[in-house]
Amino acid sequence: MRRIAFLFRAAAVAAVVAGMPASALAQTEAQGPDVAVGPQYDSTHVYVDAADFDRLIAAVTATFGGTTSKKVSVTVTPTPSQTASQIALTPIGLLSVFGYATPVPFPFGLERTGYLVSDLDVAVTAARANGAAVVVAPFNDPIGRDAIIEWPGGVFMQLYWHTTPPHYAPLASVPENRVYVSPDAADGFIRSFDGFSHGSVVSDDTKAPGIEIGRPGDTYRRVRIDSGFGRITVFATDGHLPYPYGRETTGYEVSDLPKTLERAIAAGAAVLVPPYKSEGRSAALVSFPGGYVAEIHAVAK
Repeated sequence: MRRIAFLFRAAAVAAVVAGMPASALAQTEAQGPDVAVGPQYDSTHVYVDAADFDRLIAAVTATFGGTTSKKVSVTVTPTPSQTASQIALTPIGLLSVFGYATPVPFPFGLERTGYLVSDLDVAVTAARANGAAVVVAPFNDPIGRDAIIEWPGGVFMQLYWHTTPPHYAPLASVPENRVYVSPDAADGFIRSFDGFSHGSVVSDDTKAPGIEIGRPGDTYRRVRIDSGFGRITVFATDGHLPYPYGRETTGYEVSDLPKTLERAIAAGAAVLVPPYKSEGRSAALVSFPGGYVAEIHAVAK
């Protein structure tokens, strides 16, 4: 009888968990400590041809403001390679730009972002515990250690740690990591990343306006997550996306969209999607020199 009662209780718990919204399930399954340092240390990774490297850095800083680190030539992979590397430190988000002089070793170039963590080994263990696969095991680079992980849905990210901790000012606005996944993978990604990041689901809209993915009149599922790593917006779509939707990895919040677009165009960028409005936002998609595509938006006051 005790075994039957145990099985009944286990089945009841499984039924409750299966019916939980993604946010509640993520909180239930979170594993490991919070290793986030802050969104001002988390960068978008941009790979460009060496010929476009300086033009991209100049265009991004002319558009958003900010400063740059020193441009260096380094090896940032565990196998032999050589790349130019420089960080654009803008008030609304960081870009880590790479211009390889050698072929890019696999799987580098697939990772969309680099997240600074307080302890790399602890972070890798926590990522695994929350469903991520470690596709590049921890290795040393010239200033610290790195690893690359893959979340459910095929979302690649870099985790990194510096020997000498960096000190950056807080951002004027926190950018959003824009993640496109299939509806089949969305809940898995949300559970895994939410648990790892100790984040919270801010909104889960199953009927978000399709104009946000280039399909006016349609709807799709949009989930917004906030954590110590910043913001993530999950786009769960059927994959029928007109260009350039899905190519933009980051959305940048600005105070004045028209003026920002004017600066971007003057710096050599092209507006791929003219400004449109949706649920309190004005937004546009822009291609910077070298082909880096970004979403830029302003929020109604």
